[in-house]
Amino acid sequence: MCETKSADKAGAAAREARIDKILQGAVDPHVHSGPSIAPRAIDHLDLVRELSEAGFAAVLTKDHDYAGVATAQLITKHHPELRTKIFSGIVLNNVVGGINPYAVEHTAAMGGKTVWMPTLAAENHLRWEKNASFAHPASTSKMRHATAVPVLDANKKVLDSVKEVLDVIAKNDLLLASGHLHVSETWIIFEEAKRRGVKRLAFTHPEEIVGASLNDVKGIAAMGAFVEHSICMFLEGSKFKVATAEDLRHHIEAAGIDQTVICSDLGQVGVFSPLEGFRRGVALCMDLGYSDDDIHKMVATNASRMLGLDQQAA
Repeated sequence: MCETKSADKAGAAAREARIDKILQGAVDPHVHSGPSIAPRAIDHLDLVRELSEAGFAAVLTKDHDYAGVATAQLITKHHPELRTKIFSGIVLNNVVGGINPYAVEHTAAMGGKTVWMPTLAAENHLRWEKNASFAHPASTSKMRHATAVPVLDANKKVLDSVKEVLDVIAKNDLLLASGHLHVSETWIIFEEAKRRGVKRLAFTHPEEIVGASLNDVKGIAAMGAFVEHSICMFLEGSKFKVATAEDLRHHIEAAGIDQTVICSDLGQVGVFSPLEGFRRGVALCMDLGYSDDDIHKMVATNASRMLGLDQQAA
């Protein structure tokens, strides 16, 4: 019995060490740390401290209501000892004026990396929440309810204001993320973005809200987009779990390992931390039979390429 327990402990320790190694140089491109108008369990600085201890190369914070670029600059300047580099971006919801090229230009000038199409203000999100089984964790009674920020006209053509934003994204080589658009809208926006010179595309959590099929995942990845999965939506014990481990395998197979990015999409209250989410996500991928090198691609290398961080380090 004692020998069995010792073997179990040794096996668990080896597994944790393997996870530690895979996460060296990891990048989380989608974290909801605070401060925020919505409840958050960890703030931006504590997040960077925690991820630095774990050996992460970078993290990108996302708030549905403001660009975190100024905070990222402050942390970078005053905490050069932290290994993890912090970046941010902007979500084109009501608070920043919706489809606002001025806000996108400002974000780019301040070192931002990502522009998300509308999330809580997406027409698709507003339809989704009417039938959702839970309130989105960023929803709050502290401000008026979101109003729709459309990206297409009545004929399913890209609005001129969106084209202007796409031009800013292209000029500054930012990442365009689909946010909470319906997948049918994402196809149209991504095709227009590519025509206008946008080189970096991310398909946001196809497993939830956006109505995507595996064929959509395969096709959007084939056009050069990275497919970003919110690992919190696959993990046992997560209040955001909507899909299974096998669902994740099917998504990875549809896009291909080289186009798959795993993010935490964590930082909310009542669930484990972004770091713990990553550790559990790595363990899940190990259980699915992926090699350490392939898992490292999905939690580190691919996100670095997606955000252009590999070019900065070169």
